[in-house]
Amino acid sequence: MIENDVGAGSAARPGEPTPQTCIRVARQAAELAVSAADEAMEAVCRSRSGNTTRLEEVMHAAHSEACEAEQYADWAEQWEADGVAAHALAHYAARAVDAAVRAQTAAGLEATAAVLRAALQRRLTPEELAERERARRREEARRESEERAATGMDCDNRMRASMNAYFAEDFVPKLGWTAGHVRVLEAAEAGRLYRRDGQVRRAPQPGVWSGGRRVSRERTQALHAARFLAAVRGRDGTLALIPSPMGQVALELARLYPAGLYDTDRAAYEARYARVAKRGRSREDTKAAARRLPLLASSALRLYRRPVTLVEQEERAQREAQTQWEDEGGYCFGVEMSRPVAEARVESAPAKPLRDSAGPHPSSPGTPGLVRASGPVADHPVEDGAQRASSSQWIDSMVRVWTVVSRTRR
Repeated sequence: MIENDVGAGSAARPGEPTPQTCIRVARQAAELAVSAADEAMEAVCRSRSGNTTRLEEVMHAAHSEACEAEQYADWAEQWEADGVAAHALAHYAARAVDAAVRAQTAAGLEATAAVLRAALQRRLTPEELAERERARRREEARRESEERAATGMDCDNRMRASMNAYFAEDFVPKLGWTAGHVRVLEAAEAGRLYRRDGQVRRAPQPGVWSGGRRVSRERTQALHAARFLAAVRGRDGTLALIPSPMGQVALELARLYPAGLYDTDRAAYEARYARVAKRGRSREDTKAAARRLPLLASSALRLYRRPVTLVEQEERAQREAQTQWEDEGGYCFGVEMSRPVAEARVESAPAKPLRDSAGPHPSSPGTPGLVRASGPVADHPVEDGAQRASSSQWIDSMVRVWTVVSRTRR
């Protein structure tokens, strides 16, 4: 149970350290400070080199801090006789601990006195702990809301995007691309890159394979040879160029780290040349290898994960809900189905009219999925009112079952 500290006529807050704890901590801090000063003095005595002057300075600094710690420890032990308040006693203990830490640091020792501060910290009440936790959660919710509004992604996808940017710094420079290679892939991504009669063009609109601006044939051929682009031949002989899965990942990485692109084709070629140059390879072979674009590392395809925005998550959830509705025949779990229409009710009729109007009898072969109901099947005239009501209820229930089964089959 947490004690209440009583000073000179005033009560301390619940959870504060007791006077006995403060006195004990102050005395321990003073002992640690004196021990550190003794260590510094012994180092001076053992010294046989030219650094005695520095060791003496260390000794004097540690000794000064030890004296201060002992002074605060003495004041803490005499607090009651001097009429000192409880909060002042805690201040004495804290100052003694600070002096002990400085003494140990000056002597070049580990600051073990710092652990004594935990005993002087005020213990929070359960209500304060709960309020602190609520405040922490409110702050986290506020930051999450701001991050979602700024990025349009939740925490997991923001982390995924951050990891992708980190991977891009490693993989993009190894591609040996320029900004022109990125523009070619962006045109292919937009569905506007095509080749006809030996010319590569950017179509004015997606799917319109005529006209448009010319695109660098060398870059397009290099991307296609490295399998960053895939060609789809149309009926009129036009080749529509689209990004391959590897090309799409490489494009996303290049967008994340544009600093990894080279300024000119010459700089990109020299970087590729330096990477493929090997001992024993001829100069011509090295040049031919440098002209080819390297493939994207297989590890990049494994590590890259496309982040999903909140809008995309909502659209996917709507599509999945619609698909589930259609797969279940229009029935959504948790939604009560409407009753059959009034025309399907039969107030009073023998079993034979039921087979004529609503299809085969539930007990007949070839009617799967139906279970024979235990009820009065009247093959003879109904004689009294009770039997007539029971037969009507059973027929009504069988009509509802048959209606549900028919809807499910459709």
